[in-house]
Amino acid sequence: MKVGYIGLGKMGRPMAQNILKKGFHLTVHNRSRGVVEELARTGATPATSSAEVAEACDIVLTCLPNTPTVEEVYLGEKGLISAARAGQVLVDHGTIGPSTARKLYEAAKARGASFLDAPVSGGVWRAQDGTLTIMVGGDSDAFEKARPVLEAEGKLVRLVGPIGSGSVIKLVNNMMQSINMMGVVEGMVLGVKAGVDPQVLYDILTTSTGTSAVFNRATPLFLKRDFVARGALHQQLKDLNLVTGLADELSVRLLAGNLAKQFFIEAKAAGFGDLDLGGLILPLEKLTGVEVKSVP
Repeated sequence: MKVGYIGLGKMGRPMAQNILKKGFHLTVHNRSRGVVEELARTGATPATSSAEVAEACDIVLTCLPNTPTVEEVYLGEKGLISAARAGQVLVDHGTIGPSTARKLYEAAKARGASFLDAPVSGGVWRAQDGTLTIMVGGDSDAFEKARPVLEAEGKLVRLVGPIGSGSVIKLVNNMMQSINMMGVVEGMVLGVKAGVDPQVLYDILTTSTGTSAVFNRATPLFLKRDFVARGALHQQLKDLNLVTGLADELSVRLLAGNLAKQFFIEAKAAGFGDLDLGGLILPLEKLTGVEVKSVP
């Protein structure tokens, strides 16, 4: 089975490396050639266009930053769809709206190929160790073809429904993560402003009912003042725009979701968009005059 990978950023690069480690023949393409050359030194075959990847491979995976880039790579000149063929499976790991997933599905189908929307959850750490959660929308026969490759990237790989279903679940996850993050920020800042040692606050809350995966990820980074982006704040805002757009389309009221979006808009406007999601705490810290950090 010949596999292709397009989009070798913070997530795509380790995911592609894991596919290589499992022994798949891998062809790679990326706008930045440096990472392509690096993977070529470890056994991958470099390509100069998306169409070249499609021509060479049975299964092509993409991990791209936003919807316009996804549409360019799939539908643009020398894009994947232009070179797609019968029996081929195209898989997108990015966070896109379900309507975009359906559009790409129909475009692939017109060429006799299949398309799966397969967003991932787990962040850079789990991308590196191959334990991502991968939620897949699409046809079962295409999923079964792609499953061995997906299992090289993730620990939980599941077909969750028809095309677009993976995207819906990922958007719901990111909305809930953002709402949770809003509570973590306000809770930690309030506790520190009231005079509680932030390390004590963290230690107690990790064993209390307010704890969560988001709290346990974000708070140690607050304490170390580590805001280096694993997943950039502006990317989460992009996802929240997709969330609220989907909710408007379906006439679903999102009080907390829209408020979380405002938190992210505020942080981006304050210049923190390229930081990790933990950068969400910085505007409130500035407003209250405290920092949530470890005391020497």
